[in-house]
Amino acid sequence: MKQILTMLAIAAAMASCSLTSNTTIEPKKQFVLGNNEHGSFKVKLKNVSSQPVEVYQAPLGGGRHSGSTVQPGQSVTVKVQRNTALVVNNPSGETVSVGLKVTGDTGLSMGYNNNKQ
Repeated sequence: MKQILTMLAIAAAMASCSLTSNTTIEPKKQFVLGNNEHGSFKVKLKNVSSQPVEVYQAPLGGGRHSGSTVQPGQSVTVKVQRNTALVVNNPSGETVSVGLKVTGDTGLSMGYNNNKQ
């Protein structure tokens, strides 16, 4: 019984793991979160810049879906499926910043790309 309780406590601690970040994205660049094999995760994103940013999901197998524009000061919550990246695109000519709180699977790759649009 004690072993079962210990395993449940460990599972609960792992499930409650989160990652918090203030991420800066240069002009015409993208921040890509989760461009690797992983489980599902959820992101609460707040645009703390004076320019809008675009967010969309990009499955590892290709394509993109669930796109939206996040205005300055606006927050959104995005549920991301397993093996799918969340892309935060900065189409503007100014550097932008977003606040991110990631829950769920936090074993995610993170990196920057040139804007592909």
